[in-house]
Amino acid sequence: MSITIYPAYFNIHYSRREGRRIPKNLAFEPKVDTIAKALRALGYEFEVEEEKRYPRFWWSEKGRIIVDTDEKKSAVILKIARKVRNV
Repeated sequence: MSITIYPAYFNIHYSRREGRRIPKNLAFEPKVDTIAKALRALGYEFEVEEEKRYPRFWWSEKGRIIVDTDEKKSAVILKIARKVRNV
């Protein structure tokens, strides 16, 4: 099974309504490379798609990551945020 991760899920400038999926204290300025580095450190297999965009903000943020995992999407997103923020 695979899940799709967009940088918007981590964006400190977005509200939950706009697409942020983590608490504000774990949010950061997201870049696909930063998320990919965290996933690599966590031991996940993934594929980066640079030209794809978050549907809600199709005109701005580029990139998404497809992660191969059987875990819940929310759990993986929190692990990434904690790894990036070193919490």
